[in-house]
Amino acid sequence: MDWLMGYWRVVFPLLFGWYYIIGSRWKSKTKPNGKKPTAEEKKQYLEAEFTKVRVVDFDLKELVMLPREIDLNEWLASNTTTFFNLINLQYSTISEFCTGDTCQAMTACNTIYYWYDERGKKTKCTAPQYVDFVMSLVQKLVTDDDIFPTKYGKEFPNAFESLIKKICRYLFHVLAHLFWAHFKETVALDLQGHLNTLYAHFIVFVREFNLVDPKETCIMDDLSEILCAPAPPAPAAPSSPASAPSPSSHNHVTER
Repeated sequence: MDWLMGYWRVVFPLLFGWYYIIGSRWKSKTKPNGKKPTAEEKKQYLEAEFTKVRVVDFDLKELVMLPREIDLNEWLASNTTTFFNLINLQYSTISEFCTGDTCQAMTACNTIYYWYDERGKKTKCTAPQYVDFVMSLVQKLVTDDDIFPTKYGKEFPNAFESLIKKICRYLFHVLAHLFWAHFKETVALDLQGHLNTLYAHFIVFVREFNLVDPKETCIMDDLSEILCAPAPPAPAAPSSPASAPSPSSHNHVTER
């Protein structure tokens, strides 16, 4: 199908580019010291010199929109699986600096995340433990053919959308922690462009399909508004002398 070819022409280079570039930089860059950022550095990720860095430049809104030819659950499944793989990979680049000593709780901004087991028992754990719980759970779900069917004719379960929402909520926690606690290490590895692009893509996707409660993501709204803002329109081509604008049009000022 044309839509599928077009979609994967964008996603495959992005996915494999992530593996190649992160892998090469991980091997070649000097390792950061792994120290926790100081309080005044906690929102370094909002500084313009970092927010402007991306690895791709295209309309994310257009990328995440559901094509007319595909089932909604299929679209949610393929995108969620891709995000899981990319976020897991992004976390792996700084995982040796996310330890029980440096990250004694799973934090982001002024929020501490607790893990709830299958019985609903609330547990405070270190960030690496929390991330391991998340990735293990999501891996189990996306490889379960009864939940993420891969065979033709097999139906998605009735609770599929609620499971997708649960996965996306957990993946957001990991992304938020990466910015809040490990952006310094990410910059040291020169991977902030990858993290910015991944975060913006993820947020545009979950907003498009209402997969994460805004009350959950509001702690990162300052970053979301910067990274998810539409790209400015391309400048208009110069007018020919025959169609030059009137003098009065030069006095118009656009405020941004």
